[in-house]
Amino acid sequence: MAEAVIESALSSEAPLSDARSKAALVVVSLGADRASQIYKYLSEEDIEELTYEVAKLGKTTNAQVESTLDEFYKLCLTHKMMTDGGLDYARNVLEKAFGESTARNLLEKVSKTLQSKPFNFFMKGDPKALLSLLQNERPQVIALIMAYMDTAQAAQILEELPDEKRIQTVQSMAKMDRVSPEAIAIVEEEMKRKFATIITSEDNMSLGGVDYVADMMNHIDRSSERKIFEELDKSDPDLSQEIRDKMFVFENILDMDDRSVQRFIRDLEAKDIVFALKNATEEMKELFFNNMSKRMSETVKGDLEITTNVRLKDVEEAQQRIVNVIRNLEERGEVIIKKGGGDDDIIL
Repeated sequence: MAEAVIESALSSEAPLSDARSKAALVVVSLGADRASQIYKYLSEEDIEELTYEVAKLGKTTNAQVESTLDEFYKLCLTHKMMTDGGLDYARNVLEKAFGESTARNLLEKVSKTLQSKPFNFFMKGDPKALLSLLQNERPQVIALIMAYMDTAQAAQILEELPDEKRIQTVQSMAKMDRVSPEAIAIVEEEMKRKFATIITSEDNMSLGGVDYVADMMNHIDRSSERKIFEELDKSDPDLSQEIRDKMFVFENILDMDDRSVQRFIRDLEAKDIVFALKNATEEMKELFFNNMSKRMSETVKGDLEITTNVRLKDVEEAQQRIVNVIRNLEERGEVIIKKGGGDDDIIL
C-alpha cells in the first residue's frame, strides 16, 4: 500500500517538484530498510527521479516533516478504506474525519493508483460471479488473478473451484514468485478479449508464494482445507508440509502454552468447545480440561457424553470458530501461537 501511495505522490497533479519533494521526505523518514522495500515496486525512471529528490532534499523543518507525514498517513488510510470498504465508505468516513474538501483531494489521489492495478475489476466482485468467469481458465491464470485479491476473497474463490483445478491452482500459486510485466500483459490481453476490460500492466511484483497460500488456507472452511491437503499430500507432499508449516490450525493448539490456552478458552462458547472436542484426540481433550476450572471441565465432559449425532460439518465449523478466536487474540498480542512444524513462537 505504501508504495502505491508513493507512486501516487510522484504522479499526482500537484506541482511536480512539490510532489516529488514530499515523496522524498517520506522515503527519508521511513529509513533505509523500509525505503528499500518500497523502491523495488517502483519503475527505474521513478527510482532515478526519487533518488535525485532524496539527494537534493537538504535540511527540512519539523513542521515540513510533520505536515508531509500527516498527508502520507491520510493517503495510506484512504487507500485502505477504499480497498476494504469501497469508494462510498471511504468518502463517508473521510468527510466526517477531515471535511469534504480534504476528503475529495485524498480520494482523487488514491483513485489513480487503484485504477491502474491489474485485475482491479475482480477486487470487489461477488465470489460466485467471479467463479463463473474463472472456472474455465487455466489454473496458472486463476492463480495469477487470485494473487491480486486479498486472501479472504481468494479463499472464497478457491472453495468453489472443482477439486482437480483447486489443487492445481494452489500448487501454481504456491510456486509463483515474481511475475514479469510481459507475463501479466499476456494474461491481461486474454482478459481484455473476454471481459472487454482495459487493464494496464505494472512492474514486477511479488505474487502468490507459500506464505500467501497459507494465509488463504487459514480463511477457508475446515472441510475444504482437509480435502486440499489430502490431495496435496498425494501429489506434492513437500509443498503440502511447507504450507502447513506456515499455518495455524486447530491441531496446533497442542503446541500452545497453558496460559494462552486458558486465555482463549475464556472467549469461547461452551457449545463450540463441546462440538470441537467430539472428534478430537484424547491429548487435545486433556489440554482443554486441564486449563478449565473444575466446574467447567465437569460440565463439558457431561455435555460430551450426552451430545450425540453431531455432523462432521458442525464439528469442523466449531473448530474453525475456535481458531478464529485464537487468531484474533494473537493479533492483539494476548496469546502465543506456534505455526505447524515451525521452530519459533510467533508473537504478534
